[in-house]
Amino acid sequence: MTTGLTTRAAVSPTRLVGALAVTQTVGYGVLYYAFSVILGPMSADLGIPHITAAGALTVAVLVSGLLSIPVGRWLDARGGHGLMTVGSLVGSLAVLGWSQVHNAVQLYGVFVLIGVASAMVLYEPAFTVVVAAMEPARRAKALLGITLVAGFASSIFIPLTGQLVDRIEWRPALVTLAILLATLTIPLHGIGLRHASTARHHERRLRTSPAWVLRDPAFWLLAATFVLHGAALAVIAVHLVQYLMSLGHPAVVAATLAGLLGLLSVTGRVVTTLSTRWLPMATIVGFILVGQGAAMSLLPVLGHQLPGAIACLVLFGLGFGVASIATPAILLERYGATGYGTIAGTLAAPILSAKAIAPLGGALLAATLGYRTLVLLVAAACAVAGLLLFLVQRLPTEVPAARR
Repeated sequence: MTTGLTTRAAVSPTRLVGALAVTQTVGYGVLYYAFSVILGPMSADLGIPHITAAGALTVAVLVSGLLSIPVGRWLDARGGHGLMTVGSLVGSLAVLGWSQVHNAVQLYGVFVLIGVASAMVLYEPAFTVVVAAMEPARRAKALLGITLVAGFASSIFIPLTGQLVDRIEWRPALVTLAILLATLTIPLHGIGLRHASTARHHERRLRTSPAWVLRDPAFWLLAATFVLHGAALAVIAVHLVQYLMSLGHPAVVAATLAGLLGLLSVTGRVVTTLSTRWLPMATIVGFILVGQGAAMSLLPVLGHQLPGAIACLVLFGLGFGVASIATPAILLERYGATGYGTIAGTLAAPILSAKAIAPLGGALLAATLGYRTLVLLVAAACAVAGLLLFLVQRLPTEVPAARR
């Protein structure tokens, strides 16, 4: 499948991947993962309920989802250099503003800005830059390199933020993180992406409108797949520690087991990418998601004992970060690179919304039906998502003639 007429600026693949690997790691670390550490002391200092403060991050993710489509259109039309540079500046100022909030209204206002910045600088725009700037043969390796490094964002920034809060308290800690975000990401986006042009296409309508993609049944199956999977992962990320404690594991052990997911996600990405030598990406990921469903369905049975819990979480963890590399690979394989930003943004909107809402829904289900039922629902969601991917692989691709 060809993807239309394109011109790519002379850009060093190594420098581009290196720059984006650093900015994605720092961006996710400061704009997303630091929140879990700041939440406790911030809630106490502001005198607001824990759940009220936690809702700020939900708002940020929802805003990011709402902006994913216009951001994708912008990337297709103008590229990522200016957008990601400005987004880094907005994010840095927002984190600085976060350090100065004194009530819930100010907190939520700041997190609207953090959501705006996230839409401009995190995975979706970064991947669109890579797709536009690199030849098809190099894309998979580039995306893997970025996600491998960024996969350690939580492992780096959660303990780093914890140390900062412990030593200088949460407000100065956020000032420090804002300075770090600005110092690293603004110049890397401003300079490192300067020569990374977007693909230029002979048909502007196809570049900016995903209308024909929306008529493809497989697109909606993909959306359902990653909505289910994204929601399941969001629920596990928030509720796993509490569930493991309910199975009888001490808090420290439960937190350590949950921490394995981030490390295993890196392994899963490598295994998935290497496996594409023999099988299509959709097939590989389908098997992984079904495996995650099996792992979660066994956790209530085997999870009371430490070896059983470890075995279930290892199997589940291998798929914890697979969507980040699977989504661009499947979209490129099915639809090509033309208009990739708009198509990816259209797919990201419901996925991010599901990730934002799912933890709250999970809390309500756990309160009414219990954690065991919640975990079994997560298992079912993963299994159904995997089966949907198998169905996607069987559906034909109908590409408009202008895109061939």
